[in-house]
Amino acid sequence: MNLLRIGVVGTGRLGTLHAKMLTESGLARLAGVYDIDAEKAKNIASEFGSRAAASLNELLAGVDAIVVSADTSAHHAIALAALVQKKHVLIEKPITRTIDEAEELCRIAREQKLVLQVGHIERFNPAILALEKYSINPMFVESHRLAQFNPRGTDVAVVLDLMIHDIDIILSFVRSPVEKIDANGIAVVSDTVDIANARLQFQNGCVANVTASRISQRKMRKMRLFQRSEYISIDFLDGNAEVFRLVDDSEPGQTGTLMLGEIGSGTNRRKIVYEQPEVKPVNALEHEIGLFVDAIRLGIRPVVAGEDGKRALEVANTILDKINQQHITL
Repeated sequence: MNLLRIGVVGTGRLGTLHAKMLTESGLARLAGVYDIDAEKAKNIASEFGSRAAASLNELLAGVDAIVVSADTSAHHAIALAALVQKKHVLIEKPITRTIDEAEELCRIAREQKLVLQVGHIERFNPAILALEKYSINPMFVESHRLAQFNPRGTDVAVVLDLMIHDIDIILSFVRSPVEKIDANGIAVVSDTVDIANARLQFQNGCVANVTASRISQRKMRKMRLFQRSEYISIDFLDGNAEVFRLVDDSEPGQTGTLMLGEIGSGTNRRKIVYEQPEVKPVNALEHEIGLFVDAIRLGIRPVVAGEDGKRALEVANTILDKINQQHITL
């Protein structure tokens, strides 16, 4: 079977990682790179034994698909050019700057029957993958994504840079429309919002409290899910998850289950158990690219489709609007 030819547009940190993975994983073939900085593109192409295209159209002429890892402001134009030329697209988050741009890309991908996948890579974090056997239906979610200050990425608000990861994951867990959003945030060291908190209320009654900061002293990427009879803790940095749940007294114990106690009495007695789901060694970026290739070959919907990226962007933009409105009224 011939390997799919995939090109990379944008040779910054993420683009370089994509090029490296495509070269080393054997999932596809790195068919070229393109960057508006021609010298940078030549250096990356040389490093991975590929070619540097002189233009986007030149790159598109020799590939089956592209990875878009350029600045967010350029996402729409690059992805649009690829889709019009019937090339599949893996586009880094956020999908685009505006909802209208995202809707156009989703529409064209549907019409052309092309794969449009969004790079919300935390969906493939080992801690998330370890929870696949559990039925997740949270009614309260709390997440904290804190990072130390880095000038890279400050061209966009922390909501689009960091918080959007958790927004996407929460939307994938809570299968209900968002009913109300309250938010607050402030620019501290940059010209855009550096720390933000949002409260999402869903039609099914679930509430999510989401905090993101890029001016923290220490890193933290944690999410806690509370649902009937279960509490799930996810640590994205360590790549593990913990589950505390109530089970019927008659339910047989599973491997790795630790009994913490009992509640109730008689026939209503239930056990409190602790489980640490098995975490398999997974390279999230490699897994993401592998699923992109599978979606193309099998003609199926990608795990994180363009519509998912658009929905996360809608919530993120609403959060930013709420923050901006609050500042106007101060």
